[in-house]
Amino acid sequence: MRSSRSPRPVRRRLLVLLVGAGGAIVVLIVALVVLSSMTASSFVAGISAAVPFPPTEADGMIPDAERLTPADDGRPAVGRLDAELLEALRAAAEVADDDGISFDITSGWRSEAYQRWLLQEAIRTYGSEEVAREFVATPEQSSHVTGHAVDIGSLDAQLWIIEHGREWGLCQTYANERWHFERATTDGGECPPPLADARG
Repeated sequence: MRSSRSPRPVRRRLLVLLVGAGGAIVVLIVALVVLSSMTASSFVAGISAAVPFPPTEADGMIPDAERLTPADDGRPAVGRLDAELLEALRAAAEVADDDGISFDITSGWRSEAYQRWLLQEAIRTYGSEEVAREFVATPEQSSHVTGHAVDIGSLDAQLWIIEHGREWGLCQTYANERWHFERATTDGGECPPPLADARG
């Protein structure tokens, strides 16, 4: 005896499955397109944004109200600077002191996590990664993360280093950051022209 069941419900289920699978494929393709258009740092920043990161002294953070000197090598921000940079800073600071100028370090070595957090904060402040990157490098590109850069707070000290720093190889390396210095030449050498900004 022949079954009285109609093949229609089976076809309907098959059709529903095919439509569902097609929808899932479309969602997957859209997700892949979005991910491929993001830079690695914006992807990481987006993931990390959900997790608050309070930078600590161990990450190289220096509280706003505090200023360190090249002698404060017990603090990670100074103590983890590149040895040649720190030696140059100390030698220059000694001479600057005779001119009544003291070096106040507002930022030195930073952990990768701290640098990533700074970039996230800059993206929030400026509204786009493109603009934020003019002022904050990625952890992979930052000279602060490698300990090869230092930021000096006071205008007098910044101008003094810009004028005399090359005697110790100290140079302003970004045109838009008068406070950012690296050991970019040999003692008494010529400083290379500053890059436009932190994008390189």
